[in-house]
Amino acid sequence: MSASQHRYALLIEYDGTNFKGWQKQLNPPVRSVEAVLEEAVSFVANEEIKLVCAGRTDAGVHGINQIAHFDSDAVREKRAWMLGINSNLPADCAVRDITEVSSQFHARFSAISRTYRYIIYNHPYRSPLLRTQSLWCYHPLDVIRMEQSAQALIGEHDFSAFRSSECQATTPFRNIHHITFQQNGPLIEIELKANAFLHNMVRNIVGTLLEVGLGKEKIIYPQQVLESRDRTKGGMTVPPQGLHLYHVEYPTALMPQLSLTTKMSIA
Repeated sequence: MSASQHRYALLIEYDGTNFKGWQKQLNPPVRSVEAVLEEAVSFVANEEIKLVCAGRTDAGVHGINQIAHFDSDAVREKRAWMLGINSNLPADCAVRDITEVSSQFHARFSAISRTYRYIIYNHPYRSPLLRTQSLWCYHPLDVIRMEQSAQALIGEHDFSAFRSSECQATTPFRNIHHITFQQNGPLIEIELKANAFLHNMVRNIVGTLLEVGLGKEKIIYPQQVLESRDRTKGGMTVPPQGLHLYHVEYPTALMPQLSLTTKMSIA
């Protein structure tokens, strides 16, 4: 970052249904959140912009409060940034706020925790309106048993049993701060907060908890999977459409002044 440049933080919301994830890919080129955003921001800044995000979401995963930063020589009023960027974005992606931040702020490396929410539609009959925002589970789920079994995963552990074979993280150790459940009629929202997550970690944890909720496994099952460090011992990797990146936490001194969404995902 040069002395003349400014660093800006973006608050981004997107429906991941028709994106091949956050990360831009050129061989072959795919429709990614990063690509459409960089194109839109570059147009307004009148220079090539590179974005850095807090967490790269996979294909089909949604962003409610995704945070990204970029450096630019451009100086614009907030209204000009917002109107210019959003008028050049597709309908399934929007910048909801922008602010200038310290050069010490880094969307990824400054983050101290990430929070994801996974939505399950637990009803005998499918919902066309919720098909891209939740997992439909038509068998009754015992949410109390799921919540009890999830407590064994709280804290710092080796989560090898919940990472995908494609995970490139240098260590399987992560620290889960909490796993909470909220039910509103047929909608079940599972919230997981951790310092960071391994590839597919949330979706693999939810798949394992589903085995307990369906009565196929005992409450101790997630703990047994965790201790095995063996991915083949756990439940399925649930589909991506139920997963939402909900919040990214930064140290108070670096936290961007952005208008974050605080409501529940869809429940």
